Amino acid sequence: MPTTRRSLGSRLGAFFALDDDWSRPTPAIGRRDLVTGAVVEVVGLLTLEMARSAGALEDVDAPWWVSYLVLSAGALALIWRRRFPLVVAVYLAAHMFVTGVTMPEVMGQVSLQICYFVGLFSAMAWGRSRRTALLVSGAILVFMLCWVAWQFALGTAVQEMLGDEGVPDTAGFLGPIAAVVLLTFVVNVVYFLGAIVGGQVAWRGARQRAELADQASTIAAQAESLRRRAVVDERLRIARELHDVVGHHVSVIGVQAAGARRVLGRDPDAAAAALGEIEESSREAVDQMRSLLGTLRDIEAGAEGEPGPSRTSGPGVADLPDLVSSRSGEGLRTSYDAVEDRPGAAGRLPAAVGLSLYRTAQEALANVTRHSTAGHASVTLRVRESGPTPFAEVEVLDDGRLRSGTSGSGLGLLGIRERVASHRGECEIGPRATRGYRVRVRLPLVAGSTGAPVEQDARDRAAEATRG
Repeated sequence: MPTTRRSLGSRLGAFFALDDDWSRPTPAIGRRDLVTGAVVEVVGLLTLEMARSAGALEDVDAPWWVSYLVLSAGALALIWRRRFPLVVAVYLAAHMFVTGVTMPEVMGQVSLQICYFVGLFSAMAWGRSRRTALLVSGAILVFMLCWVAWQFALGTAVQEMLGDEGVPDTAGFLGPIAAVVLLTFVVNVVYFLGAIVGGQVAWRGARQRAELADQASTIAAQAESLRRRAVVDERLRIARELHDVVGHHVSVIGVQAAGARRVLGRDPDAAAAALGEIEESSREAVDQMRSLLGTLRDIEAGAEGEPGPSRTSGPGVADLPDLVSSRSGEGLRTSYDAVEDRPGAAGRLPAAVGLSLYRTAQEALANVTRHSTAGHASVTLRVRESGPTPFAEVEVLDDGRLRSGTSGSGLGLLGIRERVASHRGECEIGPRATRGYRVRVRLPLVAGSTGAPVEQDARDRAAEATRG
């Protein structure tokens, strides 16, 4: 596809940023400006005195103190070059013209030439409006070139450069007068254009630094927002964990307490066993809640920049048999089965995947106990490491119906769906076609994750901490 070549005017407009609304912040007069003006003043007076002592100012008719005053008026103006750049540029241009007409030898001093250059440079570098700065600088350039042309028209400039000897013989391609005129114009154009272009380059550099500062500020704000979101997401995860832990253990305690109450009079040993289950379940619930609350404290410490102690990642698929067996009793029979395409595949699951599968089975069994008339519930774990789409799946089936008057808040099922979404998995929750209820969750496994459990666990822990 052919590229469209821009015109010279559009390129110049882009270079001078005429359509850019950014204004460079104008600094107050500070130590830097005072030092600059003082240094130029001292150096200018020293060089002026050396020139006067060498006889270079013999043609100046004004008293010596007038020359000193004229030079000071130009040097000290640099103090305001950043605060009022356009005013200083116009003032120095007028200073150059008046001094050049009345005392050209003083105007030609290096120190004053530096002042004029810096004044025009500052107009482009610190001017708030690009169009105004370019207009003022261009007007100064045109005025100065017209002044040079007027001097040549009067013949004074050529006479001063050639001296009293007249037109010398030359071996060059140009005549002496043409060479003098051309050289003078080239020097002045380079001088003034150099100040204008240099000032614009300085302005563009400041613009780029401001953009980088804004980008850095935006990145910092986004990082802080992401950090806060990660903290909120982790708190939501802990809330889901607490819901699962409390729901599971409270339902187990309720089942065991009901059984103990019914057999307390006729079978004290069975009642004692049920009370022991209640004691163990309550102790486990307290331990897990302490761990989750400790993790919450770690989050608060991390939000304040203080690292907290590391916590265990919680239960996994290895704890599923104990979970299933704890649900048996009081009219509910449970069974557990694990299907692996390779031996030991379940033990190689990432910690975050194992935790999500465990919490899914825990919540599903708690719902069976609280809300279903089921007499049997089965939990099946399936892990497939081979094939194009390796996965880990847990399925909880029961054969009951919804018990009237036991509707829940729905937060448990919502938590399951959020866990599945965080792993980009599949979730099936609802009644079965024949009878009962099904909760099936399938989580994909990253290819090669079981062969490199350490790296995958790290990735899954990061996903677990930042999901939502």
